Amino acid sequence: MAWLETLRRRAATWTGRGLDLLCPPRCGVCGAEPEADDAGAADDPPPGVVVCRGCERALGDREARCLRCASPCPTGLDCDRCRRSRLACDGLVVLGGYGDDLRAIVLRAKRPGAEPVAAALGRLIVRRHRDALLAWRSDAVVPVPMHWSRRAFRGTSAAEEIALQVAADLGLPCRRLLRRTRATPMQNELPFEERPGNVRGAFRPRGGVAGLRLLLVDDVVTTGGTLSECRHALAAAGAAAVHAVAAARAERSTEITYDDA
Repeated sequence: MAWLETLRRRAATWTGRGLDLLCPPRCGVCGAEPEADDAGAADDPPPGVVVCRGCERALGDREARCLRCASPCPTGLDCDRCRRSRLACDGLVVLGGYGDDLRAIVLRAKRPGAEPVAAALGRLIVRRHRDALLAWRSDAVVPVPMHWSRRAFRGTSAAEEIALQVAADLGLPCRRLLRRTRATPMQNELPFEERPGNVRGAFRPRGGVAGLRLLLVDDVVTTGGTLSECRHALAAAGAAAVHAVAAARAERSTEITYDDA
């Protein structure tokens, strides 16, 4: 029932605030003790990771990006690159380009024990793109899955941790509606032009998706091949719309040394 879910969320919020009084939270990125307004909106800050304003400024993108392919675009939509892009999603937003401070944080988020860093990226994505994300009217958040063998070796999934925070901040369920059917070579081990083919047919839906508007989440987007294959699998199963978010968008000239696509 709706009232029971509301009560559960309120109880979680009150419990978190009580713990915060005993053990004040620290920024999930830099570990510094944040200022009073760093947790979120002053009237009802959402529970979960805290990101200080300094890290938010450092990781924020300083250029406008297309809401369809996330390439730099002064108008914010339908840029020239959209017509050449392989990305098949209905829209894509990112926190920024894959470089400098953001690159370092994304690499940290891929390591075991760095789940708060990944959650911080999810929170920043929602802070920056809340209007667009709400306009997409998604029914659920879906992380791009890792193959079980790589997940066992890695010990964590940055995409899943980002997705969990995005879902929490948007008030949506996070559902694992995709599975990876085969362990593909790492994208960064392949020439750029071979990466889309590397993941072709590697994803299958799990559970009913017919009629749902879904929000895919990954950590880094390069060619867009992984997101496009995920979108194709979900759309073939009947999803009404598939939008996507990622922490960073890498351009072709950007060297990726630890891609998780």
